[in-house]
Amino acid sequence: MKIEKNKNAMNHQPHIIQEQEAVFKIGEIKGRTVHYDFAKIIDYLNYKGKILFGQQFKIYDQDLPLLYKLIIHFIKDEPTCKKYGLDPSKGILLSGPVGCGKTTLMRLLKHIKPHISNYAVVPCRDIVFEFNKKGYEVIEKYGNSNMYCFDDLGVEAKGKHFGADCNVLGEILLSRYELFVKARKLTYVTTNLNAKEIEERYGARVRSRMRQLFNLVAFEKETTDKRC
Repeated sequence: MKIEKNKNAMNHQPHIIQEQEAVFKIGEIKGRTVHYDFAKIIDYLNYKGKILFGQQFKIYDQDLPLLYKLIIHFIKDEPTCKKYGLDPSKGILLSGPVGCGKTTLMRLLKHIKPHISNYAVVPCRDIVFEFNKKGYEVIEKYGNSNMYCFDDLGVEAKGKHFGADCNVLGEILLSRYELFVKARKLTYVTTNLNAKEIEERYGARVRSRMRQLFNLVAFEKETTDKRC
């Protein structure tokens, strides 16, 4: 699998990742292009996952097709993305049942490209708690030019600040859409909700903007709870 143009080839080795005393070569540089190796990326992610989440962590074979889609998006393999109906200029909406591993994967995948700045994973519940304390500056904070993964969209309560209700994540997603249009800044989301539930909770306008913000990547409905 390929491809990523290595614009700073003299300064970086994006195909080589060092973790403690281990070194992972997850691809080859040919000219000014990085050609990534899916199997080697999986080996690295299994290793990194144990560091982040404990020795019980493992990547399940049943998740490899979904993981392949996520990886080709992260490495910007445009021809393969096109084959799978993905747009690398958009973010990712990762959906699936409770416990299938959405949050884990989004916390893990950003490490395959440590040579660039990347997104922070922020629970939606925490954002609403922050809004309840600080008010509308929180919507401005998460609507800024930084990259975020909003984790567990739909489990958060409505925000309330000085007696005024606010659909906090709905407002933030509208702000992220404006940022995407102006500056092509990406946003990532994990959720248990389906499209109908998203519209019921956040409204038709937000759902419409989300279609333009995100590629939808979904676990199978039958995916088992890995926390059991």
